[in-house]
Amino acid sequence: MDSTLAQTNLNTASTTKTEAFLSDVITGLRGNPKRLNSKYFYDANGDKLFQDLMNCEEYYPTNCELEIFSERTDEITDALIAGGDAFDLIELGAGDATKSAYLLKDLLDKKADFTYLPIDISENVISYLNITLPVTLPGLKITGLNGEYFDMLKKAASISSRRKVVLFLGSNIGNMPVPEAIEFCRELRNHLSEGDMLLIGMDLKKDPKVVLAAYNDKEGITKKFNLNLLERINRELGADFDLAKFDHYPTYDPESGACKSYLISLEDQMVKIGGKENIHFQKDEYIYMEISQKFTLMQTDQIAINTGFAPLTQFFDGKKWFVDAIWVAA
Repeated sequence: MDSTLAQTNLNTASTTKTEAFLSDVITGLRGNPKRLNSKYFYDANGDKLFQDLMNCEEYYPTNCELEIFSERTDEITDALIAGGDAFDLIELGAGDATKSAYLLKDLLDKKADFTYLPIDISENVISYLNITLPVTLPGLKITGLNGEYFDMLKKAASISSRRKVVLFLGSNIGNMPVPEAIEFCRELRNHLSEGDMLLIGMDLKKDPKVVLAAYNDKEGITKKFNLNLLERINRELGADFDLAKFDHYPTYDPESGACKSYLISLEDQMVKIGGKENIHFQKDEYIYMEISQKFTLMQTDQIAINTGFAPLTQFFDGKKWFVDAIWVAA
């Protein structure tokens, strides 16, 4: 491809992403209640803050899942290899692949015939994985895919017709209210063939104080993570949010299992976006930022069955705070 044409295509793609970002932000902040899409948390600084959050004392999900992947590696990979046929290992929202690296190394040691296809909305993440993983895991076949989950699943299907094993870890499924999570799993099943597998991480209901502390850490990393989205909107969309005029507020409802994060406007204020769109905030008005849903074990099986999967097996951490379940497309 001509270098000028390639640059033009890159510029066009960048412009399209910015326009979509602007449209989503304006639509969300015009709504009642106001909301922002959590997928936009993950710019380069958001990626770093999330890594910091995963390493903080109160944020238990990462350590729970790392325990599962480090201590049950052999059993998990044996289940994924199944009959020994070649497969594509597709990770949705790969992040830095810390957890999946345990599986990747064990699969390489077992000489499994697979290709790793990490999918992430963050260009920064995919670039990092494409560069570092072949160095840290010699022999790994990797094709990083930058974009939305289902768009990239279609692309993965066009790349090869081999069996698919999808990883959806870190309780990312919990970033949706339960009805949306069910619809997501149903749509995911529609992109798979019978016999394909899903390894899904789900955070389980537990002591409400433990849950709430994970999203209200004493170092204030969760607060910075939420406010960083306003900073990104300022930088990329020409807005003038004053971050000091917003505060972070998390809640957890043990009955529904919904842990939600909000940003609260500390005063009446007007925010301009893109030099032309004025958004008015009343004092104490909130922006709904994200949900981190917690599940019962019965719910996890029921979601699988209701969305076209058959539950195969479950792996727990020692406290049984978290489950990684293998479902087979039925």
